Amino acid sequence: MDAAVIFDNLEQKCDRSDHILPTNEWQIRPLSKLDPDIQPEAWEQAVESANGKVPSHRIVKDVVQRIIERTKVPNTYQIGEVCQILTKDNPELRGKGGCWGIVSVVSDFSCTVRMWDGEYTIGLQHLKSFNYLPAECEQMQVICDACGGLRLRINRVYSSSLEETVKSLLQSLGKLNRPYLTVVEEKLLNVLEIESRL
Repeated sequence: MDAAVIFDNLEQKCDRSDHILPTNEWQIRPLSKLDPDIQPEAWEQAVESANGKVPSHRIVKDVVQRIIERTKVPNTYQIGEVCQILTKDNPELRGKGGCWGIVSVVSDFSCTVRMWDGEYTIGLQHLKSFNYLPAECEQMQVICDACGGLRLRINRVYSSSLEETVKSLLQSLGKLNRPYLTVVEEKLLNVLEIESRL
């Protein structure tokens, strides 16, 4: 439905009489990140970049990214903030969707986020704040970093040479969108910790 609205917007507002219109939804999906009044301008830039032809998804996405960077939307994330990872349109984040992490570095257009299996630099469009209060963020930090913290425990067991099914289970624990384990999950992790030391 979003694509249909964007298509109608392009059809009505593109200035050129010979304007090129998209031929599928995938080509205009990146335009959804822009305000409707900027979408026609972005589409025309993408058509120009494609030498007057219907631009590919990649060309439109690159134009949208340049516009976003040009408008310099400020990065409002703060160190210690707890965020959820959004994987939309980013194959590099495959398997991280819904995972939570803690912001450790804030840059102009990205944040470095500590997750259960390491640190990742992630664009702002792929982060969503949980909007926790500062005290809740501090509590999450303690849970993650304290001796025996969840992130460290899962990563330590994952690094040992265990079977693939056990590693898959640990990945599932690391992807939980909550910073704690249930009683059963905690018992399971304890057993895996004991087994990995043998």
